[in-house]
Amino acid sequence: MPDRIMFIQLKSGHNTDEGPSWITRLRFTKSWRTAHFRGRTLRRVTGTAFANSAANFYDVESGEEYWVSGPKRDRTDTRYGHGKPIVEDDVRAEYEAFLQGAALPGRERG
Repeated sequence: MPDRIMFIQLKSGHNTDEGPSWITRLRFTKSWRTAHFRGRTLRRVTGTAFANSAANFYDVESGEEYWVSGPKRDRTDTRYGHGKPIVEDDVRAEYEAFLQGAALPGRERG
């Protein structure tokens, strides 16, 4: 399963872009439709199940909605919020190198 350093934000129970967020490592399945994060299994939103949501993944057990995307160098990961994501310790060095211009692991070619 491919690992990626990603931005992830909880959308359920919070106003637009005000939920907690992290820069963390997600483990994706081969199809990229399922991700594993902190013991949770997240599935990609498909169809109209979350048509009015700002989420692109949901927790299969709790139904909580998440936004998952690659981190941005300019740190504008949330569209409207001003909060900063928690950078998890196990990705801190790679993320800081990314902010300085290095490629993220697994994305050396784009």
